[in-house]
Amino acid sequence: MSTSSRPLSRRAFGRLAASAAGAGVLSACSGGSGRPSADAPLRIMAINHVWSQAVERRVTEFEERIGRRVSMTLLTADQLAGSYNVKLNASGTDVDVMMVRALQEQLLFGHNGWLADLSDRVADQQFAWDDFQDAPREASVTAGKVLSVPVVTERPALYYRKDLVEELGGPPRTLAALMEGARELTRRKEGFYGYVGRGQRSGAVSQWSSFLYSHGGDFVVDGKSGIGSPEATAAYEYYGRLLAGSGPPGATNMSLEQAMPIFAQGKAAFFVDADAVYSNFLDPKVSRVRETVGFAPFPAGPAGAKPHNIPSWSLGINAFSRLRDEAWEFIRWAAGPEMSAALQQEGIPGARSSVWSDPKTLSAFPPELAEAMRINAERGVGHDRPRVLQVGRARDIVGRPLVAGILGQSVRPVVRDADAEFADFLVRDNRHKES
Repeated sequence: MSTSSRPLSRRAFGRLAASAAGAGVLSACSGGSGRPSADAPLRIMAINHVWSQAVERRVTEFEERIGRRVSMTLLTADQLAGSYNVKLNASGTDVDVMMVRALQEQLLFGHNGWLADLSDRVADQQFAWDDFQDAPREASVTAGKVLSVPVVTERPALYYRKDLVEELGGPPRTLAALMEGARELTRRKEGFYGYVGRGQRSGAVSQWSSFLYSHGGDFVVDGKSGIGSPEATAAYEYYGRLLAGSGPPGATNMSLEQAMPIFAQGKAAFFVDADAVYSNFLDPKVSRVRETVGFAPFPAGPAGAKPHNIPSWSLGINAFSRLRDEAWEFIRWAAGPEMSAALQQEGIPGARSSVWSDPKTLSAFPPELAEAMRINAERGVGHDRPRVLQVGRARDIVGRPLVAGILGQSVRPVVRDADAEFADFLVRDNRHKES
């Protein structure tokens, strides 16, 4: 865990001193329940992530701008979720800016009234809300309200071995070619696999989503379960065959942490996962493929190439905050065009279209990867999991046919059962939304 609260510069301290008397009167009149005093910090809770670390290094600049101290607390994902649960259930005012996952907890937080509506604020022309990519921007909206602003985005990338695909005519552009190439390159007796990817029941769902969309399916269609459709069934069967026929043993136990090292150690020809993990394959301390790794867009399926393009992390404002104006000023600064460009130049993929069209902001990425990221963003679907209140339970249901396919079992009966269970789940989930 990391926390920080910096002393103010002399100039900012002078602004604080000038406003202290008025703030003290306001506090006294409100009995301590109104606006905090001028020396109270703006409190930001965030995931301990390269984005938040980079912002933390620059936060003095923002303190100068608003004349108020900033306290940043950086936590693991589990710690952050636990802290939000405690604070927000108690209508706590001791957090102002919240780093959230728009596709994981935003729907629940919005349903509970824990996130402030930012719709009017993002409409400010200077903020340029239209500059944000379509898919991440749409994911920021819950029940017609903008509840968060995306700051970090993520898409799948096809990682491949350049030295092995030459005989195949280059990296596969279609899922059919990926299947064929993976099978051709698999040498199980030598411990080498054509494909490695996530196979763990719940954890595989987000990466499988791009295979689902590219087969023409989706998790939910017209408010009802879509996982029993012919398109979804074909996507389940495809992914099962891919890992069953070309993947390493124990694939159903593999999350990112288990799958990624197999490719990094040169034991697999292809790997599809988040483009954010690319640096692991360029790090000589952990990678044996840094000279041979290639990057390509997500291959096209029967419905074309439809990868996800999601806001992996976003900023929202605690609905109980007493410093909402200052919290919005922080979001304007941290998610503004200048900061987005500066951070993307450090290799942190942002959400603004403008930073993806500027060669300077793409210079931190290998050129082949930057092009793949740009193409995937243009084609992207704005979710990589069902958009429901109980995301964890939904992923668990949806992931069951994936496991069956990887184990070489018949997928169709498992899909039928999962589809019925997911349909019932959606009815209950929708009731909770309406309550």
